[in-house]
Order: sequence, then structure tokens, then C-alpha cells
Amino acid sequence: MFIHSMFLLIKKDLALLEEELLQAVVSPVDRITEIGTHLVKSGGKRLRPALFLLAARSSKDFDAKKMMPLAVALELIHMASLVHDDVLDHADTRRGAVTANAMWGNQQAILSGDYFFARAFLLIVENGFGERVSGRVAQLIMDLSSGEIIQNKELYRASRDVEEYYERIAKKTANFLAICCELGAIATNLGAEAERGLRAYGKYVGMAFQITDDLLDLTSNEKKIGKPAGNDIHEGIVTLPVIRALEVSSEREELLSIVTNPSMTREDVERALVIVRASDGIEYARAKVREFLTEAKEALPAALPDKVRDTFCKAADYIAKRES
Repeated sequence: MFIHSMFLLIKKDLALLEEELLQAVVSPVDRITEIGTHLVKSGGKRLRPALFLLAARSSKDFDAKKMMPLAVALELIHMASLVHDDVLDHADTRRGAVTANAMWGNQQAILSGDYFFARAFLLIVENGFGERVSGRVAQLIMDLSSGEIIQNKELYRASRDVEEYYERIAKKTANFLAICCELGAIATNLGAEAERGLRAYGKYVGMAFQITDDLLDLTSNEKKIGKPAGNDIHEGIVTLPVIRALEVSSEREELLSIVTNPSMTREDVERALVIVRASDGIEYARAKVREFLTEAKEALPAALPDKVRDTFCKAADYIAKRES
């Protein structure tokens, strides 16, 4: 997988992460172990723990075994949040694998997600990461939840408030990456300047990552992204390219009537895609991605080791050209 080849500096750490994840989901309740093992083996980019481990490697005193429980906790939180998302979205597959809710039902999926949230906090407490780390992790879970609530509140409303869109994607995605990078500095005592710089890098990278996801929904296909193009439109989620099209397209009234209609047909979605693609919405969003990634690289602390800095820059470049 390209993302793992990009993180060659922490290749051994990521291999250990996979082993520790499988151990972390083992429970006295066989069904929880079954669900957790399925989720871990379903794959994923492991971007969040990778950014944490990379940030932690900035320290001369980096100890992979000491940092691994926090890396595992961060991935468990991400995994649990996806389980809950799949229930909310009535999703049957993710990354080509059957979702927990499709295989075991909504109730067991939700409860297993809750279990893995709690398991993450237990790992943090058991391994002595302290109140500050626990507080930052609690904040990211609060952000994930509030981001989903904001999105749900705005379904089929076609808000053209770009700042509201940025707030939503910050809470849903960017703040998670920001906190992962920040925690790498906190857990290894790199100091306030490194914490600020790494958090800013993660925030900007996360904004770019989510906008790129939103672009893929409009420009890619089901084979690559695992869902039909325009799925966000169909679900009532208005993203940055659509917001832009609603502002500048000569056919914005027709587009508005489609994206605010909960009963839209597949043909309506295809028509909306034509309108958005004919506007400058896609290039406008791509320009914003480039802006955020430039800011991310500029935010990196000056004192980072060269190999760490280079890998952070490669991660930003990956986001700029990702296709799935």
C-alpha cells in the first residue's frame, strides 16, 4: 500500500501496531473479539497512529514500545467512530469488507463501538499517559460527535456558509489528525513550540484530506471509492465544490432544487453532478487543498529531524494526489 511505503521511517512501528491492535480487541466476550478482529483485518490506512508515531519519533528518546499503546488507542477510536458512522449511514460495506452493522446488526455494532472507545481510554490510563493526554483524546471524541451532529442538522439544507463547512470538516476529520500530531509531541515532551507546530500541521493536512474526500465523491467512481459518485449529494451533504457551484453556476437554481430534495432520484444526482462539474467548483476546491497543504508544510516546527520533516512533507504530497 502506497501510504505505508510513504512511512518507511516508521515501517517497523506500523507492523507492531497491527499486532498490538489484534491483541487490544481481544475480550472475555467472544462476540466482541470477533467483531474487533473483523474490523482490524478489514484494513485501513492507519494514518492517524502513523502521524502520532512520526511526531513522537522527533524525540531523541523515542521508545516504540512505550508509545504503542497510545497509537493503538488512537486507531481504536477511529475504528469505533467508523462503526458508528456505518450504522448512521446504513452502510453495508467499507473498504470492500462487510460492515459490522451488516454482519451483526445495529445494536451489536453500536455497543462494540462503545466498547472500543472505552478500551482506548483504558489503554491510556493503564500506560500512564496522564491527564493531559486523556483530556486531548476526550476532546477529539467530542469533536467527532459534534461534527456529525452539525452535519446531520444541515442535511438537505444546502447551506452556502463556507465557514460552517470548514467547522464541520474540522470537527469530523481535521481535529483528529491535529490531535494525533500534537499528542506525539506531548507524549515525548517535545515542548510547547513543537506541540503548536505539529498540531497546526495536522489541522491543515486534515482539512485538505477531507476536502479531497469530498472531491473524490464528485470525480471518482464506485470501483475506486466503494460508493457511487455523488453519494454525498444523495445523502443531503453539501460539500465545498457544491457550495461553490451554488454560488457561481448559471444553473444554480436547478442545482439547489436537487440538493434540497430528500426524495431525489439517481437521475437527479447525475444531473447535479453535471452542473457541479461544469462549474469551477472542483478546481476551486482543489485550490483550497493546495493552500491548506502549503500551510501544513510551513507550520512544521523548525527543530524536526530531517527524516521526520521529509516524511511529513511526503504525507502532505500524498493527500494532494490521492485517488481513493
